[in-house]
Amino acid sequence: MALGEFDLIERYFSQIGESPSVRIGVGDDAAVLELPEGHVHLISTDTAVSGVHFLPDSQPDVIAYRAIMAAASDLAAMGAKPEGMLLALTLPEANADWLASFADGIRSASELTLLPLIGGDTTRGPLTITVTVMGSAPIGCYLTRSGARPGDRLCVSGTLGDAAAGLAILDRADTGIASAHVAFLKSRFNQPMARLALGRKLNGVATSAIDVSDGLLVDAGQLARSSGVGVIIDREAVPLSVALRAYADPAQTMEWALRGGDDYELLFTLPDQAEMPDDCTEIGRVSSGVGVRCDGVEKLTGYDHFER
Repeated sequence: MALGEFDLIERYFSQIGESPSVRIGVGDDAAVLELPEGHVHLISTDTAVSGVHFLPDSQPDVIAYRAIMAAASDLAAMGAKPEGMLLALTLPEANADWLASFADGIRSASELTLLPLIGGDTTRGPLTITVTVMGSAPIGCYLTRSGARPGDRLCVSGTLGDAAAGLAILDRADTGIASAHVAFLKSRFNQPMARLALGRKLNGVATSAIDVSDGLLVDAGQLARSSGVGVIIDREAVPLSVALRAYADPAQTMEWALRGGDDYELLFTLPDQAEMPDDCTEIGRVSSGVGVRCDGVEKLTGYDHFER
């Protein structure tokens, strides 16, 4: 028997996640969240489209997981505490096996991010996933892109370029990357982790922050524009994983690290006296002036949906 919209929601999405702040979740006309006194709501939306944000043959659980982590990364960049998420799912057909796997990916990401699924919508059409995430923070105590000051250190979490290399493996298979590193790099694309704990730790310490979703150069440029400053990147200081350091083509490695997106690490600025968090690296400085400078790099671009 064909699966109707309301049966689909009840079967696959009605029991994913709980939170003390959720008064009403999936199943009513609107969700109800209760925030602590003196806190504000932070909200962000991300859309994933087949063939643009994920390969058409991607596994359903991977598609769901990545869509949520991409959206949750925006909360991390603002130092927000996760509160809940909405899912708008457009499907070409209601396939039970596909939906079961997709729901597994939603559940896994929900548990890791502490984002309960509290509502959304389903409709028929080309495969598209839109995730709206909601977080909270004390009034006046959250991160933005606009607070960097000349003299601040430019820092990044984790390593960069891994997800872009992983996508190249998934897309082309034969990249020349050693087999010992293939699984790690593919996992960095398929299973990113939003830096939610780090974002909250940086609250009140970092002067600005942004997540690295479109590539280091592009995202550094957005931070610089919002703050009205310049940014100088030392490309020799950009952190690379063991897998990328072992790759035989250093030019391609640096291309992935500077322009590749989907790492979902945090790029942030710190005053000199602030302590560097664990697993983070200083990669440059904030300067007066405008724009991004990176020695040896002329074209300061990355991913852009409308410049392909």
